[in-house]
Amino acid sequence: MSAPRTLLVTGANGHLGRLVLEDLLARDSGDRIVAASRDPSRLADLAARGVETRRADFDDPASLASAFAGVDRLLLVSTDMLAVSGQRLAQHQAAVTAAAEAGVGHLVYTSMPQPDPASPVSFAGDHRGTEAAIVASGLSHTILRNHWYFENLFGSIGQKLASGAWYSAAGDGRLADVSRADCARVAAAVLAGTQTGATVEEISGPEALTTAEIAALIAEVSGRPLAVIPVPDDALRATLVDAGLPSFVVDLIVTFDINTRMGRAGTVTDAVERLTGRKPEALRDVLLANRAALADGAPAAAH
Repeated sequence: MSAPRTLLVTGANGHLGRLVLEDLLARDSGDRIVAASRDPSRLADLAARGVETRRADFDDPASLASAFAGVDRLLLVSTDMLAVSGQRLAQHQAAVTAAAEAGVGHLVYTSMPQPDPASPVSFAGDHRGTEAAIVASGLSHTILRNHWYFENLFGSIGQKLASGAWYSAAGDGRLADVSRADCARVAAAVLAGTQTGATVEEISGPEALTTAEIAALIAEVSGRPLAVIPVPDDALRATLVDAGLPSFVVDLIVTFDINTRMGRAGTVTDAVERLTGRKPEALRDVLLANRAALADGAPAAAH
């Protein structure tokens, strides 16, 4: 029997990181599981279950060096630092440097589809720069280009249902959205696997839907009308600014719609089933699982 490996998950207190850790624990493979977070005290429940916890502050390179010491396979979950331009890329680059210096055997990174220079998405450069840093590091790696999570809809779905209107600049572009749980299952499978070399996987849901088709599903499951109102980019931006959203959120939403309209977000792949042995969840299933949240406009349960 091979010796146990050390598998580390960053962002362990986040939604995706937690799901990955639960999957790893359920595998009971004998590998040593390490959960890393800026504040390890928030991981006490995991520690009580035998998970080693370490401090990994992406703004403190010394903490990353300590956190990654002795790690065989590392999952680098992209951070949520979008408010300050360049901060997230700098964080990721520090993590990649620390992983290389620590001699990590294989790095798994959560990216986005098509983060090339042609992407209009406001944060595409963060992922493009991180991917470039990983390649330049010489580390064995798997890049997971995750599509938009279904669960991200729930941040604004209550407001949309309350007004009955979804203002969109996405046109007839399609979205191959995926559940966060499926992305977590893929990440856990790769982290706990034996892949080496340099691999890129695009992680999608089972179908590509237009905004109108997504709205129709939401209306069907919630029992409340929801109409998509097509608007030009500048009108969408003005509406979001008037709603008081932070500028980086406005940029994210508008550029994401542009990206969808350009046909850059609708590629359906077999990666979820191929890497996990399970078919990916469909949007209807996720909506049905959160029907109560749709009915009262409350946030969806962690999924």
